[in-house]
Amino acid sequence: MSAELIVDARDIHAWYGSSHVLHGVDLQIARGQTVGLLGRNGMGKSTLIRSLLGLVSQREGSIHLFGQDASHARPHQVARLGLAYVPEGRGVFPNLSVRENLVMAARRGRDGRSDWTLERVLSTFPRLAERQGHLGAQLSGGEQQMLSIGRALMTHPDLIILDEATEGLAPLIVREIWRVIDEIRASGMATLIVDRDWRKVLARSDRALVLQKGQLVLSGESAAIARDPTLTSYLGV
Repeated sequence: MSAELIVDARDIHAWYGSSHVLHGVDLQIARGQTVGLLGRNGMGKSTLIRSLLGLVSQREGSIHLFGQDASHARPHQVARLGLAYVPEGRGVFPNLSVRENLVMAARRGRDGRSDWTLERVLSTFPRLAERQGHLGAQLSGGEQQMLSIGRALMTHPDLIILDEATEGLAPLIVREIWRVIDEIRASGMATLIVDRDWRKVLARSDRALVLQKGQLVLSGESAAIARDPTLTSYLGV
């Protein structure tokens, strides 16, 4: 198993009840690498992420994280290994303040890193700095998304997973989120990005995968995927 791989998932199958959602999907993410995960709604992208995180109980296949067998790991064990998840639903604590949401998640990384301090997160998201005392429930959707990303960064992960980070947000906020994604990538943190704006995903990623009905139909360097004549047929655009 390569020491450079954060994620090495092979032949992943997943079910919800009797519904077979993933059909033998492979996914590898190396240290410092940004990977885009593309496909229309309902094609299995979130299920693949949830399978990696141990959130799907009916799954088969081999999942190694940092060289360790995590095929049957529970979500808290995956988090302790160094993965952070920014879910589509944001998941902020509505009755905690912005500051409390951030501080409660803070811990050092696998190698003792603590470079994403509260001060750095607040300087990265000036809107959050202005609203430190506001409750999570009082924030706009865009501010909640910023808070969710900031909270994930304060765990100092080796890999951050962004599931539809710009979904349903105003254009100004969307630009701000992409700016932060660029900053995360430049910091050397590995990133897995799911987003409907496939052009931006491909422009910001090293590799990309495209799912169609739970199967991997395209995989390779993002520049090559962008030139593939079949791409738009899989994305429905």
